[in-house]
Amino acid sequence: MKHLITTAALAVSLVAPAFADTGFTLSSPDIAEGKQLDNTIVLNAFGCEGDSISPALEWSNPPEGTKSFVVTAYDPDAPTGSGWWHWVAFDIPADATALARGAGSEGGEMPAGTVQSRTDFGTAGFGGACPPPGEVHRYQFAVHALGVESLGLDENASAALVGFMTGANSLASARITAVYSR
Repeated sequence: MKHLITTAALAVSLVAPAFADTGFTLSSPDIAEGKQLDNTIVLNAFGCEGDSISPALEWSNPPEGTKSFVVTAYDPDAPTGSGWWHWVAFDIPADATALARGAGSEGGEMPAGTVQSRTDFGTAGFGGACPPPGEVHRYQFAVHALGVESLGLDENASAALVGFMTGANSLASARITAVYSR
């Protein structure tokens, strides 16, 4: 029993620093915690009528040792059994502190070296919200500070693979969860 407790304590001590409160924060002039997304961030397909423009995101106080960032937008409520990835961008340089409104949309400008990979729409770049009628879905916009400069992946990487590599290299994350219904 003593060996089991020691092993458990060691496991917690190895994991705990990755989840420590570092003061790392995410903010946006376009989205807010618990608030309804406006139509500029909504998809223009599948019965939804929006502009599908990625929101502006700003982050501050990344942990010491941050070498790159990953930005994601994810709907855990999508009726797929595995949620829906709306945006996956990685290898964002460590000196970046923001993404401009529309940066992840077609024709937008991401920081040099950033890779946008396939979302669940089957293409790279931001795809707006569009839940089934009558349902309220959560949209989790997150920035992850990583301890590596590159995930070693390309634009063909699946969101699940990017998520796995992000989790393996994350120093801290910050999130805004907005909602949308139609």
